[in-house]
Amino acid sequence: MNLSNIKIPHTFIFLFLIIVFCAALSYVIPSGTYQRESRVVHKIEQSVVVPGSFEEIPKNYSLKGVFIEEPKIGRASPNSVFGVLLAIPKGLTQSATLIFYIFILGAVFALILETKTIHAVLAGLIKRFKNSPTLLFLLIYILISAGSSFMGISIEVIPLIPILVVLAKQQGYDKMFGVALGILPVSIGWSTAITNPFTVQIAQQIAELPIGSGILFRVVIFLIGIVLGFGYLMRYGNKVRAKKRVSLAEFSKDDNLSTDEISGVILSKKHLIIVVVLVVGYGGILAAVQLMGWGLLEMSAGFLGIGLAAMWISGMSGKESMAAFEKGLRMMIIPALIVGVARGISVVMQESQIMDSILFHFSNALSVLPKSVATVGMLVFQSFLNFFIPSASGQALVSMPLMTPLADILGFSRQTAVLAFILGDGFSNLIIPTNAVLMAMIGVVSVSFTKWIRFVMPIFIMLMIMAAISMVVAVTIGY
Repeated sequence: MNLSNIKIPHTFIFLFLIIVFCAALSYVIPSGTYQRESRVVHKIEQSVVVPGSFEEIPKNYSLKGVFIEEPKIGRASPNSVFGVLLAIPKGLTQSATLIFYIFILGAVFALILETKTIHAVLAGLIKRFKNSPTLLFLLIYILISAGSSFMGISIEVIPLIPILVVLAKQQGYDKMFGVALGILPVSIGWSTAITNPFTVQIAQQIAELPIGSGILFRVVIFLIGIVLGFGYLMRYGNKVRAKKRVSLAEFSKDDNLSTDEISGVILSKKHLIIVVVLVVGYGGILAAVQLMGWGLLEMSAGFLGIGLAAMWISGMSGKESMAAFEKGLRMMIIPALIVGVARGISVVMQESQIMDSILFHFSNALSVLPKSVATVGMLVFQSFLNFFIPSASGQALVSMPLMTPLADILGFSRQTAVLAFILGDGFSNLIIPTNAVLMAMIGVVSVSFTKWIRFVMPIFIMLMIMAAISMVVAVTIGY
């Protein structure tokens, strides 16, 4: 079986099918509700489920209600056909702030990429450490990991893959080593999500947690992940170079690869200033979130400021800047709209009042298990869900509205539920064929998905074991 040929519907179609499925469940699953109470944690008001307060609500069935809502006081109405259609615009409306935040992030990062700052930094590293290949690869690995973990860099690495492959070839390594030098740090950085705006920040907003909270534990996981990933990569590469194992992806005469894209880029004072502006600006935004209570609106304005500063420092013309800005917006159309469509799932479950019923029965089933086992189960669930919803932000909108109150009921922290989401979403990106970024990265240098799976499966298993241990530790320390 060729795994690369696995096909599932487009994410929009799949999410709409989930909305329809959840609407159909509203005719079968009893409606009910928990009482909720408000509490303030770190200046953020949280709506918390009161354990043991679940009450079932009688249904209001009618022929008219199948096609259009027919509300009745004291009863819950199953979703209508019109209600299903209405769920998507309602989801888009409710997610408007988050959608514009994603648009702005994508546009600003595209603008920074157009300044060639990333290319210049990489070119500078190659020139400085060309005689120390292991140190060079480590610095590249850390740079990409940090970019992914702190700023959510992922798709931006695709153009760098051919360059990394050429570097690998120049040092006597095979093509698989070069591909993995890009993919592994992206995935590990994305998974540990120290401040990743597309994963942990969205999940924490949904879970009503301070954005950026719990960072120290994620830093520890990030460092462990770097050691595991880089150690595995170098062990494979050194064995291939020493002819102690068979290469999983050798170079061929048909490979048309060069470093021309960065070889002509010189690390200038402008590039260094842009790096400083990006680091200081992003740090300032995170500090403002913690100290001044900034939300997504203020963060969006902050990123716009960084983009404008980078544009001015680079000396790009208005036409060039806007072309890059528009390119970033186009790249974010699908991820941003997925957020709104995914929110429609919550809309239909909340309006038919079956979400609390699902929580009630799910929590009863998990309550007989130790908390550590239950959290590992959440990790596995998130990994499985990622196959069908490879968009991290979209997946957060699907799962976190359910996982957040579930954590309250089972008695472990919401931060632990967020951790299960980011680790499950992130590491599974290494092996799922529905991950468009992964398929693009291996496809750009003609590495088959089957060969990639043979290479990555051992480190994927190690990382998932680390993730499971991290979940157990999180419960133990009350993370």
